[in-house]
Formats: sequence, C-alpha cells, structure tokens
Amino acid sequence: MSADSDFEILLVTVPGLEAILCAEAKALGFRSPAVMTGGVTVRGDWRDVWRANLCLRGVSKVLIRVGSFPVAHLAQLDKRARRFPWQDFLSPTVPVRVEATCKASRIYHAGATKERIERAITEELGAPIDEDADLCIKVRLHNDLCTISLDSSGDGLHKRGHKEAVNKAPMRETMAALFLRQCGFTGTEPVCDLMCGSGTFPIEAAEIAANLWPGRSRHFAFETLPSFDASAWQALKDSAKPRQPTHHYFGSDRDPGAIRISQENAERAGVSAYTDFRHSTISEAQRPDGPPGLVILNPPYGTRLGDKKKLGGLYRSIGQTLSSRFQGWRIGLITSDQSLAKATGLPFTTPHAPVLHGGLRVTLYTTSPLAE
Repeated sequence: MSADSDFEILLVTVPGLEAILCAEAKALGFRSPAVMTGGVTVRGDWRDVWRANLCLRGVSKVLIRVGSFPVAHLAQLDKRARRFPWQDFLSPTVPVRVEATCKASRIYHAGATKERIERAITEELGAPIDEDADLCIKVRLHNDLCTISLDSSGDGLHKRGHKEAVNKAPMRETMAALFLRQCGFTGTEPVCDLMCGSGTFPIEAAEIAANLWPGRSRHFAFETLPSFDASAWQALKDSAKPRQPTHHYFGSDRDPGAIRISQENAERAGVSAYTDFRHSTISEAQRPDGPPGLVILNPPYGTRLGDKKKLGGLYRSIGQTLSSRFQGWRIGLITSDQSLAKATGLPFTTPHAPVLHGGLRVTLYTTSPLAE
C-alpha cells in the first residue's frame, strides 16, 4: 500500500450516530462516505487516514481495511495468514498487538484465531508482538470471511490530549461533538451547559468555533508505519486555519471542583479566552448576556448517578429555569428516560434515535427556540 494507494477507510463511531458522522465526513470533503452499522466508510489514501484522525471530531477510531480472505478451518487460516502481505503496511521493527473476534463462522475460537495471526506476523515479517503496543491489527471472522484491519489511531480519538481531569460520568468528546452537530451547532452561536461537569460541551463548542482540529496535540499509531511521511504530516498540520470565535461558550455547575476542572481543561485546550465557567446551581443559573444560542445538558440519569425516583424534581427545575430565563434559546437534553425528559415540561420535538453511552441507551431531546 503506497502513499497514493486508494483503499477503504472505516470511521468508527457510536452506534446511532453514524449518519451525523457521515455528514461531518461529507462536509470535510472525504470521498464516497457511506453509513454502515457502527461507522462510516470512505475511500482514500494514507493522507486521508491522517486527515481523518486529525480533523474529524466525531470519529472514535480510524481503521484501514487491508485485506480479506475466505477461511473454513484453523489450518487454512494459518496458511493464508502466512501468505498475507504484511510487509505492505507493517514495519518489521515496530511492535504490534492483535485483537480477534469470531461470529457465525466455522472457526469460532477468537483466541486460536489471534494466535495464528500473531504467529504469521512474527514468523513471516519479523515484527514483535506486544500486548501493550499502540499499533493494533483487528481480525474479524464473520460468515467464514477473515477481514484484517489496521487501527491507525492508537488511543481512542476522544483522547484529544487536553482533558487531564474529569468529573463523574464524563461524556466523551467525540460523542459530545456529534450531539452538538445533531443540535445544529456550527460554531456561529453561543453554547451554554448548566451542568458542565468537566466542561466537555463548552470546550468542544469553543474548539469548533475556533476551527481547532481535535487531533492537533496528540500522537497517532500511523506515525510508526512505513507509509508515514513526517514532512507531509507536518505540512498537513500547518495548513490549519484557526479563526477568532465571535461568541463565548458557557458552563456552570453546582460543584466548585467541576468549575476548577473545566477551567484547567479549557486552558490546556487553548480556548480559555472563549469560555466562561461559573459555580451555580440549576435554580440559580442565569442566561448569559448577548444573543441566544444553544443550551445543552447531560443531567444524571438515575441509572448510574443518584436515584431516578428523586430526579423528577431536578428535571422540573431544569425546565423551569430554561423556560423562564432562556427564551429564544434552543435546548438539547440527553437522558436515558423519556419520563425524565417529560418532567421538564419543555416543548421537545420528535426525539432522536437512542445511542449507547456508558452501557446505557440515551436519547437527545431537542426544542426549537423557546417562546418569549
């Protein structure tokens, strides 16, 4: 696979948000985006792989489909894995790890599958196997077809390199970015989170408004591959065009520690000049000065934090505060329980499709601008 080879790239995301990621990929000019379960496929070369890791806000991992072959039993897997062109995309000096899954196939033992692939890589290529390696080969056996993918990202892409401190039940930056997009946010209006926790929503919104690429501060697994060109990579990063946001991005929380954490995270992300975090309960929260925009909240669900039976009052307080003080603002609220959303009394439109978050199915509820 040379630098200008054309191949399939899989952009992994949270099931239920694939269409939103597809819209983001299309907006950034990725070629032939198509939705599939758990992600979006595009076509491109290695530079597109770098760009996907660097620029896409809603992608969890960027995988390259490097090949596939039919296989019916372990001896056949061993033979075909040894013939696989590992040298086309791996270096014999860089450690790798292997992950394997088996479904609806005559080979059903993932451990045995993993062992055969590892043996082929070490004996045919010479690359060492290391369970702690950044570079990962993902092997999927499904309906007797062995598909081999390369994880170009390394650590999950929600790890931007800025958020060192987190509060309870944090939302990943990748999911927050897709929820903001689902709410219609494009960076041209203020955003306010009245239960900001670690500051994920205001910081993510400020980065979008400032056109700061999410991967600008971190390392990626693809930097260890033979296809990597350090000078071309630096040129890509240097092509960024930050802009001056025209609005501010606000967060408040009843926990003073959360405000401190949010401020520190915003400083590391380089957006402290555009964010404002204040200690406040829901009932005390005030509408920021300036034009209306988007209020987005991720309150406790009751399944993991607190008792759901006691949360009705909190959600009613959310609705009262927003209805009385945030006229003209759109609302986005994420919760796992429709009855809690109804308790706010807010005029939500048809809810979006549920998505998995921390093992729970959560739904984004949105409104049009609240009436004056």
